[in-house]
Amino acid sequence: MTKPQNDSMTEDSFEGVGTLKIFVRSWRPAGKPRGTMILIHGFNAHSGYMVWPAEQLAAAGFSVFALDLRGRGKSEGERFYVEKFSDYLEDVDKLVGIARAKNPGLPVYVLGHSAGGVIASSYVFEHQKDIAGLICESFAFDVGLPDAVSLLLKGISHLTPHLHVFALKNADFSRDPQAVETMNHDALIGKESQPAETAAEMLKAADRLKENMPKFSAPVLIIHGTADKATRPAGSQYFYDTAASTDKTLKLYQGHFHDLLNDVDKQVVMADIQGWLDARVPFVV
Repeated sequence: MTKPQNDSMTEDSFEGVGTLKIFVRSWRPAGKPRGTMILIHGFNAHSGYMVWPAEQLAAAGFSVFALDLRGRGKSEGERFYVEKFSDYLEDVDKLVGIARAKNPGLPVYVLGHSAGGVIASSYVFEHQKDIAGLICESFAFDVGLPDAVSLLLKGISHLTPHLHVFALKNADFSRDPQAVETMNHDALIGKESQPAETAAEMLKAADRLKENMPKFSAPVLIIHGTADKATRPAGSQYFYDTAASTDKTLKLYQGHFHDLLNDVDKQVVMADIQGWLDARVPFVV
């Protein structure tokens, strides 16, 4: 059942892989939309952390959809667990299909943050002919793990896939104390830690993405904070240097933390995103 929340936001769900109910928030612009935007959150998050960006994009004329990844937020599934990375991609593909059905003929863009950036980049690579562009925010391509640790995590995932092996620090996400306080008191991410299988699937997805980057041709805006302690800006630089796309932009924000769109000066970052979109998506007259 669709549940209206305010003048523009609606809550709904769809059936994802394995019949899990995947929770979705969506926003509609006041007038005729000029494009569609899919938002994909990362770890220590859910679609609720995309509300402000979604409102800005809706005000700029986009029809916006943000899902809670399986096992996270209000979606069903074992907490924080994914058996196969492809499950994430298939869930996103179902949401893209829903978005297209509601907005036929409009260009579709995908924005992914952190682990959601790996999901978004992988999805766009597999659907380059159908997706108008990617916005890759602080993506978890380079998380600073030595090769030996990466191999160890992958090995643990075979033996004890459900064992929780690491957690991110909320304080590393934002320089805004209120944003961190909100995370600290959010029951949906309370005591969040990542199972070995989830970690291994993300690492293997990053490996595949590295192999595919020289064939990545979709338009892409890559953004990262230089003071990000959760993921390395070097990974975004590598994506920019390696992607085959002739339409690629890299913006590094000096001193910014991991979640650029919930950090201090988020308005600056959003203005850059909107400027990039404005140069590629005509306004509806």
